[in-house]
Order: sequence, then structure tokens, then C-alpha cells
Amino acid sequence: MTHTALEARLIADSALLATKVVRLASELGKTLGLAESCTGGLVSAFITGVDGSSKIYAGGVVSYSNDVKESLLGVAHSTLDSHGAVSPETAVEMACGVRLNLGVDVGLSVTGIAGPGGGSVEKPVGLLYVAVSGPEDRQECRRLLFSGSRRVVRLLTAKRALEMLLKFLSAT
Repeated sequence: MTHTALEARLIADSALLATKVVRLASELGKTLGLAESCTGGLVSAFITGVDGSSKIYAGGVVSYSNDVKESLLGVAHSTLDSHGAVSPETAVEMACGVRLNLGVDVGLSVTGIAGPGGGSVEKPVGLLYVAVSGPEDRQECRRLLFSGSRRVVRLLTAKRALEMLLKFLSAT
């Protein structure tokens, strides 16, 4: 599979960010767990691509369906009914759920619409939420909106998620 120049740059940037995340988490003695929907494990792949990641990375859940979000991550059915799978509320519950269920220090989640279909006026293609949950109920959630192919949207999201995780860890 060939990559465009943009895709190649995003892959290289994300690999570098993942290396920084793994190093910092290791230095801080923090463990990580991920819950990914539209990225389908892409963020986890960047992290596990780093030598030594097994010391800090407990695992991840690819929670594409709402049933998995509920059963494995503890997202409330009422949250999904009221706000939908692509919402800041769901993203935060996913991040908290993966952190608690995997027994890690920091949980990160990604949920969104990578496209090319599945969007609406209220929730267009390229709308994503990334959330991080840490000790003492410290939480952050960011709304992202990207355009481009499904592949580019997923790569942009992975890069932003890794940037957010690095910033979150740096503030610990």
C-alpha cells in the first residue's frame, strides 16, 4: 500500500509522538490503556510499535459497537441514548471505563465518524472526540473536526490523540 506525502508525514509524526509517550510514561511510572472506536486500534498500534511499550501499555479495547462500549467500557446506555456514540460524554466515559477496567493510571479514548459515510448535519464526517482520564478523576476531552479521506482522518486523529496523551502525561 502506498502512502501520500501527507499520510507518510502523519505516520512518521505519530511514531515519534508514540516514542515520546512511552518514554515519558516509563519515566513517570504510569501505565496506559486505550479505548478506540473509529481509529480501530491505530493509536494502540503506534504505542505498541515502540520498544519497551509492554512496560507501560496494559492493553486496549476496540469498541466499534455501542454494545461493546457498554459491556466492556461501562458507558451508560442512557449516555448513548441521550448523546450518541460520537459525543464528549461518551468519549469521557470510554476513557474512564478503560482506565478503571484495565487498572491503569491513564486511559485514552477516541470516538468519531471517520467517513466517508455515517455523518449528519449535527455530526458531520470528520467529527471526533478524544478524551483522557487520569488519577483523581482528572479528565480532558477535545472535539476535533477533520476533512480528507477516511485514512487521513484516522491518521490525523491518531496524531492528535498521541499529542493529547503526551501533554496530559507532561502535566502529571
